Amino acid sequence: MTTRLEHDLLGEMTLPQDVWYGIQTQRALDNFRITGVPISHFPELVRALAMVKAAAAHANQAVGTLEPHKAEAIQAACQDIIDGALHDQFVVDLIQGGAGTSTNMNANEVIANLALSKLGHARGEYRHLHPNDDVNRAQSTNDAYPTAACLSLQFAAEPLRDAIAALRDALQDKGAEFADIVKMGRTQLQDAVPMTLGQEFEGFAVTLGEDIDRLHDACRLLCEVNLGGTAIGTGINTHPRYQALAVARLAAISGKPLVPASHLVEASSDMGAFVYLSGILKRFALKLGKICNDLRLLSSGPRTGLGEIVLPAVQPGSSIMPGKVNPVIPEAVNQTVYQVIAGDLAVTLAAEAGQLQLNAMEPLIVYNLLNAMRMLCEACHMLQTRCIEGIQANRDQCARHVEASIGIVTALVPHIGYADASRLARAALHSGTTLREQALAEGLLDAAQLDRLLSPRSMLAPHLEP
Repeated sequence: MTTRLEHDLLGEMTLPQDVWYGIQTQRALDNFRITGVPISHFPELVRALAMVKAAAAHANQAVGTLEPHKAEAIQAACQDIIDGALHDQFVVDLIQGGAGTSTNMNANEVIANLALSKLGHARGEYRHLHPNDDVNRAQSTNDAYPTAACLSLQFAAEPLRDAIAALRDALQDKGAEFADIVKMGRTQLQDAVPMTLGQEFEGFAVTLGEDIDRLHDACRLLCEVNLGGTAIGTGINTHPRYQALAVARLAAISGKPLVPASHLVEASSDMGAFVYLSGILKRFALKLGKICNDLRLLSSGPRTGLGEIVLPAVQPGSSIMPGKVNPVIPEAVNQTVYQVIAGDLAVTLAAEAGQLQLNAMEPLIVYNLLNAMRMLCEACHMLQTRCIEGIQANRDQCARHVEASIGIVTALVPHIGYADASRLARAALHSGTTLREQALAEGLLDAAQLDRLLSPRSMLAPHLEP
C-alpha cells in the first residue's frame, strides 16, 4: 500500500496515499469512536461545510489575502463536494471533543487535497496549498462549524416540512372520506359525546400542519450566523471587509437568506436558536406520538377492543399466535418520538454547558438535531404511506358504540336538567337498557322528542335554540 507522511503539532503519522483526508482527521478517527456515525451520514452537513469554505475562499480572494489560483482551486474543490464528490472521506464521528475542530479539520484537509489535485500536486503536498493557512484562512472552528451547522439544519428542514405536509394532507383526505361516519368521542378513555370519524382525522391534520410554520420560524433564527467572528467573536485574523463578503457569498451559494450576527461575541457562545429548533421538533414529535397512540386504540381488538378503524396489515404480528396483526407502524413512530424527546434533553443539557466565550458541546447538539430531523422525516413518510393512506373505517362498529353509549345523555341536559340526566344514565347503565328506552319508560320525554334530541347528527355542532 502506498503511503504518505504528514506531520502536525504532535508529531508525524503515516497515512494511506489514497485517502483524501489528513493527519488531524486520522487522529480524530483514532480518538473518537462514540456513535459510529460519521459526518458523511448527514450529506447536508458535508455540503454546508463545503459551502462555508467556498464562501471564505471567495471573500479572502476579494480582499486580497488569498492568491487567486488557490482561491479558485479551493472553490472548485468545494463545488465538487457540494455536488456529491468525496462524501465518504468525511469520516470523523459526529460526537467529538474540541467543539467541532475535528469536523472542521476533516473538511479543511479533504478540500485542500482535492484542490491540490486540481493544481497538479499530490495529496499531502501542503507547501503548495495548506488546510489551515489557505482553506481555513480567516476562520476558526468556532465560527465555521456553527455556521455550517445552521446551514445544514435548514437543508434538513426542507424534506421534513415536505414530509409533514404530505402526512397532513393524507390525514385531511381521510377526514373527508370519513366525514359521514358518526362515532363516539371519548375523554379520559370513557364515552363522551358523538362526533364523526372525519372530525377526528381532520383534528390530526390540523395539529400537525401547525408545526410547518413553527419549523419555518426556527429556520429563520438559523439564518443569523457568526461567520467572521473567528475564535471568540472578535474577528481576529480577518480583513475588515471579510465578514460581510463571506456571509453574502454564502447566502448566494446556499440560497438561504443568511445575515451576519448582530453581536459576534454573543453569537459565538449562544445556542438559543438550536434549543428553539429542538423544542419545535419535540413539540411536533409529541403530537405525532399522541396521534399514533390514538390509532392504536381506535384499531384495538379488532373484535374485543374499540375496533373503529382497521389499519393496513403490513406484516404478521406474532411468532406464536396465528392470524395476529400488530400496529407496527404506529409503534415504530412512537419509538421515534421517544428518541426525539431524549435528544431534546441532550440538546438542552449541552446548551446549558456552555462556558465563557464558547460552547464545547456543540457537536452533541448538531448530532441530535440532525438525527431528530432525519428520523421524524422518515417516520412521517412511513406513517403516511404504510398506515394512514390505507386505513379503513369499521362503520358498523362505530354505529354500535354510539347506540350503546350512555354519553349521549349530555344532549338531554338542557331539557331535563343535569340531576335527572345523571339519574337516567345511571339507571340505563344498571338495567342494561338503552338511554332512549329508559327515558321513555320514565316518561321524561316523548318518542318524537327523544328521536330529535338523541339523533347523533344533532350533536355534531352547536344547535341549541331557546
